[in-house]
Amino acid sequence: MKFFLSILFCTLTTGLFAQQPGRNGNFGGQRGGTGMMSNGRFYGKIVDASNNKGIEAASVLLIQSRPDSTGSNKDITVGGQLTTARGEFSIENIPMKGQYRFTVTAIGYTPFEKTVQFNPGAMEKDLGNIKLEADVQQLGEVTIVATKPMFQMGVDRKIFNVDKNITTTGQTASEIMKNVPGVNVDIDGNVTLRNAAPTIFVDGRPTTLTLDQIPADAIESVEIITNPSAKFDASGGTAGILNVILKKNRKAGYNGNIRAGIDSRARVTGGGDINIKQGKVNFFASVNLFQRKSLSTGNTYRENIYADKLQNTILNQSSNSTNTGQFLFGRIGFDYLMDNRNTLTVSMALPNGQFNNNQVDNIHIDTMSSPIRTQDAIRTTVNNRKFKNYGPSVGFKHLFPKQGRELTADVNYNSSANSGGGDYTTQYYTSTGSILGDPALQQLLSSGNSTFWTIQSDYTSPMGKGKFESGLRAAVRDNKNINENYAYDYFAGKYVLIPSASSNYKYVDQVYAAYSTYSSKIGENFSYQLGLRMESSNYKGTLLSTGQHFSNQYPVEFFPSVFITQTISPGQDLQLNYSRRINRPNFWQQIPYYDVADLLNIRVGNPALVPEFTNSFELNYSKSLGGGHSLLSSVYFKQTNNLITSYQSRQYDVPLPDGKLDSAMVTSYINANSSRSYGLELTSKNPLTKWVALTTNLNFYNARIDNSGVDEILGINDRWAFFAKMSADFKLPANFTIQLSGDYQSRTLVPQGMGGRGGGFFGGASSAAQGYINPNYGVDVAIRKEFLKDKRAAVTLSVSDILKSRIYDAHSENSVFIQDMWRKRDGRIFRLNLSYRFGKFDVSLFRRKNTRSGSDGGGGVDMMMQ
Repeated sequence: MKFFLSILFCTLTTGLFAQQPGRNGNFGGQRGGTGMMSNGRFYGKIVDASNNKGIEAASVLLIQSRPDSTGSNKDITVGGQLTTARGEFSIENIPMKGQYRFTVTAIGYTPFEKTVQFNPGAMEKDLGNIKLEADVQQLGEVTIVATKPMFQMGVDRKIFNVDKNITTTGQTASEIMKNVPGVNVDIDGNVTLRNAAPTIFVDGRPTTLTLDQIPADAIESVEIITNPSAKFDASGGTAGILNVILKKNRKAGYNGNIRAGIDSRARVTGGGDINIKQGKVNFFASVNLFQRKSLSTGNTYRENIYADKLQNTILNQSSNSTNTGQFLFGRIGFDYLMDNRNTLTVSMALPNGQFNNNQVDNIHIDTMSSPIRTQDAIRTTVNNRKFKNYGPSVGFKHLFPKQGRELTADVNYNSSANSGGGDYTTQYYTSTGSILGDPALQQLLSSGNSTFWTIQSDYTSPMGKGKFESGLRAAVRDNKNINENYAYDYFAGKYVLIPSASSNYKYVDQVYAAYSTYSSKIGENFSYQLGLRMESSNYKGTLLSTGQHFSNQYPVEFFPSVFITQTISPGQDLQLNYSRRINRPNFWQQIPYYDVADLLNIRVGNPALVPEFTNSFELNYSKSLGGGHSLLSSVYFKQTNNLITSYQSRQYDVPLPDGKLDSAMVTSYINANSSRSYGLELTSKNPLTKWVALTTNLNFYNARIDNSGVDEILGINDRWAFFAKMSADFKLPANFTIQLSGDYQSRTLVPQGMGGRGGGFFGGASSAAQGYINPNYGVDVAIRKEFLKDKRAAVTLSVSDILKSRIYDAHSENSVFIQDMWRKRDGRIFRLNLSYRFGKFDVSLFRRKNTRSGSDGGGGVDMMMQ
């Protein structure tokens, strides 16, 4: 093929030379002729000055200074490419008139620059072997990489680089979110953004992974997109998107990291990752193992209210729980750099795990009747759950010859399966403490599987003075779940299935979307982006045991977005944006199955739920204050109609484990009339000295939920609140680093969008429509010591919740109950982690040795990779 292409090139070149008039400099357009400018070619070779070996992937550019519309000279790139494996380059179709600035850059080498031009009468010019000198300073910077800024402001997002965060070493993404400004994390790892639950993305795409299934050591950065543009999936409702960016590396050679840790409860963590790049292939793989041993205590006090006050009952339940288990997160893949314009990426994620829960509840119930009747019970729960997940993905990126034009396409598939069971034993006692009858025995068996396809393609192209983007997306989720509830029959001597409390349910959820955005500038300081997204959604659920169907359809919904930015001065910007979004009810919120595993906290879905729609406005002001100081302030307003929220009420004909129907307090989901939130958020970064830096986040907000027509007592739930978070970084001598962080949440409404199975513990969760959460706060600290050559190794000691102050304490009420509950989990945990980084910077790492000594002459540079 190379021989054929060489013959073809020579033939074409000969033809071009034969057709050129005035070979002695009389080119067309210069002296009469045809009026067309002839084009030529620069070629040559980039080599290492120490051994004359070709340097692969060096960047060569031809730059020419040309006048613009104002008459001022402007540098224009007229040609460029990366060198081949032998260090060769050939830049063609270059106008032969004028001078050019020829530049060469390569990792580990001093940049090269010189002025070049064609010789008179020649269409080609050989620039010869251009020798690059090794840049000792640059290689040193590869060994000790400069710290990236912790905070960056994008057009439609805030970017927080968390790969250097040491307080979360050896933990999960849930823990790392505690150190991201603006993000609040409760004791169970649930995250909220401006008091609402965000949608979780990984590398710009929705995921079925939870944050506690993503290792913190695999995360490069976190993007907070509080008001997503039309380019993003419209789902997410009131809170926007948290986009987790995983670490990637495409440096030639190999690099990696191994790590291990242990905490004060003897929980072991370990893992490693490796990246190998040679030629056109970049291979990456990682694995992380986590053990879990979580201890929880809590208490629930609830008064159930009846029309006849004498029927009122008081529940007092204290609980102790131990959650153990482990999970493994694996990821493997490769990038295939087909050529300078086409890249193929294939990857696979493989998380799986097992969790076990043992819980003891001491229950005391009093009636208000006369005489007062008392009931005591001890309830023991033994649960186990397993899950397996695999998620292959394929991505393709094509760059067009025109600068700024590109096409991407990717397919993501996720398949998960889960199974589990629980044994529940309730022993009743008399008021004197004597055993009352045989214990009530209950058994729950569950299993399920889910598949999730997403197919997306995006196209970007310059258009006039701006940029046009468009794309298509299809997302199809297929879910099936089986829950079988058994009660022990002492007469039969076996467990008997209770059909009324069991279910076999499946659903299919489909969302198809198309979007377009256009961004441009007016003058030098004013820019804008206009976008429109169209989505069609279809949901259908089937209760297989009865054949009952539940569905909702929204054939076409439009979601516009507008971003306007005014640059006031360098480093000072003002931005106004607007978007419309949707939050569709999820599987657990709609399934009409009564979960009676805990008779004091029964749950059921509501198939009549409809999606909620949110209109969101935001005004941002960013200012660089000099000396590394910066400030970002945001004023925001959000209005949501048909808010989806959990709601506790008394229901009748509830199927109980003994097969009977009775009344009971049940947590379900409703559409409240509307909700509204607005506030002011401030984020600042302040390097106080060369060795101390502060990052501060403050959010003052008002949250309001309109329950008119839903609950006669509450009506409108309205509350002012604030959230504060601060972290301090101390760089000390002898390669020591200390991080200190803390957060405080004032009394606030229960976060919106927190619906879903498993949200309640020890008495059930409060709902956004009915209650509030009392203030809570916490402090974490970590210290790291780096050692060995080039700081390859590091040991980190961290302590979470130093003051043992993080407690979930909530109050909720309506016309039929008043409830107060608190829970505490895993206070003050010590963790010790050790990590070691390795790597070798060498573009010829796997080339065959051709010298007797076995040396390839490349002098590969050992380094500690970032």
